[in-house]
Amino acid sequence: MAEAAVQTNKSIDSEAAEGKEVVLNSRQKAAIVIVSLGADRASQIYKYLSEQDIEDLTYEVAKLGKTTNAQVESALDEFYKLCLTHKMMTDGGLDYARNVLEKAFGDSTARSLLEKVSKTLQSKPFNFFTKGDPKALLSLLQHERSQVIALIMTYMDPQQAAGILEQLPDEKRIPVLEGMANMDRVSPEAIAIVEEEMKRKFSAIITSEDNMSLGGIDYVADVMNNVDRSNEKKIFEELGKTNPDLAQDIRNKMFIFENILDMDDRSVQRFVRDCDSKDVVYALKTASQEMQETFFQNMSKRMAETVRADLEITTNVRLKDVEEAQQRIVNLIRSLEERGELIIKKGNDEDDIIV
Repeated sequence: MAEAAVQTNKSIDSEAAEGKEVVLNSRQKAAIVIVSLGADRASQIYKYLSEQDIEDLTYEVAKLGKTTNAQVESALDEFYKLCLTHKMMTDGGLDYARNVLEKAFGDSTARSLLEKVSKTLQSKPFNFFTKGDPKALLSLLQHERSQVIALIMTYMDPQQAAGILEQLPDEKRIPVLEGMANMDRVSPEAIAIVEEEMKRKFSAIITSEDNMSLGGIDYVADVMNNVDRSNEKKIFEELGKTNPDLAQDIRNKMFIFENILDMDDRSVQRFVRDCDSKDVVYALKTASQEMQETFFQNMSKRMAETVRADLEITTNVRLKDVEEAQQRIVNLIRSLEERGELIIKKGNDEDDIIV
């Protein structure tokens, strides 16, 4: 494998040196995207890939060799367009996506993007649920076994899953929530059994070739972020009685440090007043420029000057200390929200954030 990688690198480098236009295949383009994202972001993508995909992609990264700026820009541009197309088709449907893409990129490019993304969407199990009317889906799902509902909901986007969860009978909501949280990897055979059962009702079977990573705490937290507050409180009260550890694990994932960027200025100003300045310094050591500016713009001039100065002289900070400081700030925000001193806008909430 290493020898093949070297030969491929030499071939690519040789063609590039001769001024030839090197045409990259889809795997090489994927490798460029992964490399461009950086290790931290790439590791997040790896979580959703099968072991075989990870092995193939890592091999492509290893043998990538030199690339031109034009190749990198082309790969990233195609990746962006595919992501954009996927979102438009999922949110607005095929006709909407075609109309927007044709205006933006022209008929030929739009057609190519739609063909590629359509194949991906058609291969996704239970894709026929994504455009279903919520009330119709609920009437079909509410009489199914809790584990079946949990499996199907893990293939929905979080907002759609939240809508179903809110309307499920009380005796099923907690078992379904637990089923999603505890689900990990599901075999193609198990999915095929469920799909066969659904075939009579939905007249569609979508096969799965590989094990899929499904559910988990992160997914349930995302679902709960889209559940309205009254139902969120009721669900956590019920779950806390039967599975308090799971309830706490989900809560811990529902609001993270990066979500501070979604808060309005008044809310940021409220929690910053109660923050330990040392926690702020440590928390901002690895934060983005946007996050740092969000803090600086919402603290007093004296505090901002102090924090800026401390950031410059504070070195050799352990990542563990940074994460603990960020978690203490997140805990403070949650505590203030529970006391009604600020509101974190989420899901379908229509109310403004208030202090």
